[in-house]
Amino acid sequence: MHPFRAAIEARDEDAMAAALADDVVFTSPVAFKPYPGKPITAAILRAVVRVFENFRYIREIADPNGRDHALIFEATVDGKQLTGCDFLHMNADGLIDDFMVMVRPLSAAQALAARMGEQFERIRAEAAAEIAQQA
Repeated sequence: MHPFRAAIEARDEDAMAAALADDVVFTSPVAFKPYPGKPITAAILRAVVRVFENFRYIREIADPNGRDHALIFEATVDGKQLTGCDFLHMNADGLIDDFMVMVRPLSAAQALAARMGEQFERIRAEAAAEIAQQA
């Protein structure tokens, strides 16, 4: 089992963040532009944990060299069942430097977009606080 998957399934926010490279780029299924950096990515992941209900990974696929992983999941958002995939790329240190999420169907993606939109001010504040703490 990939360490990031174990962290998510344990709802261990510190372990989730520890799996991310400082220069990670997060590509959301519901936002046009990617989000660069560990603080914003970690804050987004914490929000996703708050928004998703009945989250579970159902399959894990890894390439032979271990740098690319696909973690297929199911969850519910506002009563809408969704299926998605976390596409992870690891850097030379084994940390996630590219994190892309895709979800389906469209109705569930729209519900996810609405709920994440409600979380965005908190996400932004958490990321800003983390950046200030590092300075």
